[in-house]
Amino acid sequence: MLLVSAGVGLPVLVGAVDPELPRPMWTAAFAAIFVAVWFLLTSERRNVRLGCFASATALAWLTVLTAPDAGLMPVLLVVIAALGPEVLGMRANFAVVLLNTAVIVASMVVRDLGAADLWISGGFYLLIQVSAVLSVLAIGREKRMRRELTEAHVDLQAATVLLGESARSTERLRIARELHDLVGHQLTVLTLELEAARHRDGEAGREHVERANSVARALLADVRATVGEIRAAPAGSLADALAEIGRAVPGLDVAVDVAADVEVDEEQMTVLVRAVQEIVTNALRHAGAKELWVLVERDGTKVRLTAGDDGRGASPVVPGHGLRGLAERFANAGGDAEFDGSNGFRVAAWVPAR
Repeated sequence: MLLVSAGVGLPVLVGAVDPELPRPMWTAAFAAIFVAVWFLLTSERRNVRLGCFASATALAWLTVLTAPDAGLMPVLLVVIAALGPEVLGMRANFAVVLLNTAVIVASMVVRDLGAADLWISGGFYLLIQVSAVLSVLAIGREKRMRRELTEAHVDLQAATVLLGESARSTERLRIARELHDLVGHQLTVLTLELEAARHRDGEAGREHVERANSVARALLADVRATVGEIRAAPAGSLADALAEIGRAVPGLDVAVDVAADVEVDEEQMTVLVRAVQEIVTNALRHAGAKELWVLVERDGTKVRLTAGDDGRGASPVVPGHGLRGLAERFANAGGDAEFDGSNGFRVAAWVPAR
């Protein structure tokens, strides 16, 4: 649409239509529209974007009103209206649409068009602008919903990983209690039988030894069964847990590399999982990144997490609630976290190695 907008000014630019302003001045105003639109689409500061939109709108009114014989120049105002949802609310958008339509009708009045032509052309451009604004609003709403769905997907993946680890911890605790109850009771019986055998001679002593032998065999069988149950239970893997968070994230390619010598306890796994969850969410929400890499490795007495993306970064970094929470988790685990937004966005954090 921006290319079409540039094309509608060609009749004036090449001299086929004479504007009511000096041609160099009209050309400068026409070019300034696209400069303002460029800053509108690339700046992240709301005040700058709003000022650029106001400037582009005013310059578009000027160029349309001063080149009434240029034919399709009102198309420029349609594109300007379509840019409104980037910076304005619904009511302000439609106020701009009405003002644009008034400018279009005024440019047609200069051409001495009949009343019927004015109504038809004015109504046509009004409908086109309304359609453009509603289309852009719908696209923006769909993008927000997709982003929120993706963030919910990341949160769900992290919650699933942590819930699985919690379930494994609960199962290990249950087995440990059962083992304690079994072994504790049977060892007590075994000790009593052996103590009784020590104080008796002959057949009476042998009877206690036989019972002690039976208890020992039963104890050995119970221990073997419990150990087999522990081995059958799947162990939590940090690499699998972190890879699961970044798996199938729409619009973001996440690469996770966990060194083979990295071992963490349940608390540290929770810290690392939540950290990667926040890093992925930030890359989706703020960075506009396409690729994200995460490396976890052992460095002497520390387990280091390093992550970075190819997004637009932020310099200086102003941590929000998510990044502050991430840093607090590492601090509570005895570690630290640092952020760098000068080239993409980087996170460097560590916890003590176990």
